[in-house]
Amino acid sequence: MTVTARAPAKVNVHLGVGSLRADGFHELRTVYLAVSLFDTVTVGPGDGLSVSVTGEGAGGDVPTDRRNLVWQAAELLAAHAGVPADATIAVAKNIPAAAGLAGGSADAAAALVALDELWGTRASRGDLAGLAARLGSDVPFSLAGGVALGSGRGEQLSPVLARRPSHWVLGIAADGLSTPAVYRELDRLRAAGRVADGTDLSSPDAVLGALRDGPPAALGAALSNDLQAPAFSLRPELRRALRAATDAGAVAALVSGSGPTVAALTDDEDAAVRLAAVLAGEGVFRTVRVVHGPVPGARVLS
Repeated sequence: MTVTARAPAKVNVHLGVGSLRADGFHELRTVYLAVSLFDTVTVGPGDGLSVSVTGEGAGGDVPTDRRNLVWQAAELLAAHAGVPADATIAVAKNIPAAAGLAGGSADAAAALVALDELWGTRASRGDLAGLAARLGSDVPFSLAGGVALGSGRGEQLSPVLARRPSHWVLGIAADGLSTPAVYRELDRLRAAGRVADGTDLSSPDAVLGALRDGPPAALGAALSNDLQAPAFSLRPELRRALRAATDAGAVAALVSGSGPTVAALTDDEDAAVRLAAVLAGEGVFRTVRVVHGPVPGARVLS
């Protein structure tokens, strides 16, 4: 018996980053949007745990031992349910690693729901959400999907209403960016007085209103990301990439999460396809993907 599950990438359409907390995390206020770029996890019986990775990040960028969140998810669920942590886990990646799209979190969320089915643990969605929060800040949203307001370190979720789908082009760079490195750069820029100090978290109200009632132009005007400045500092070429997206017809563009992926908002699906063709032809990004959101979170497929 094997079980296959998938989970989506995310774009932070709003990301406000507060000061560094005593636990080493930053206080966040973010609006997550799940988009139609998925990683797939297939699990089956095994003697102990084994993890294999194919696709984006295979061959060294994504570990296949206990450093992988998928492995940690399996151990955590097994301990919670009181069952042996025995499974083969095959991760098929379409979400690039270290791209600001929560690919590792998507893998962990998909592993939780697939292993719950394989092992018959009958964990409730609340149980899985609690385990997801222990694995990482973005894992609960990868499990939930849709649109949500995240607080705390991002793991505390409240559903958000989005009346219409939004269409995006993701411009994916050749090399990833370390999330901890981007946060360290934000702290450095704040200490130097080059960006706001984070005492007051920026409000997501404009984004929430645009998702609820507005056209793409309203959402585009409301997009914001406090990690964009440190991502620019570490990767100055990202400024050119954002400008290329807007010059080619995007309604607006921003760095997704900690980067370096650029998320370019368009008016509709046809506009997204046209924009992707232009950006692919210009060679600004290693690859471009046309996606839409919101989409559901981690789900068993078979």
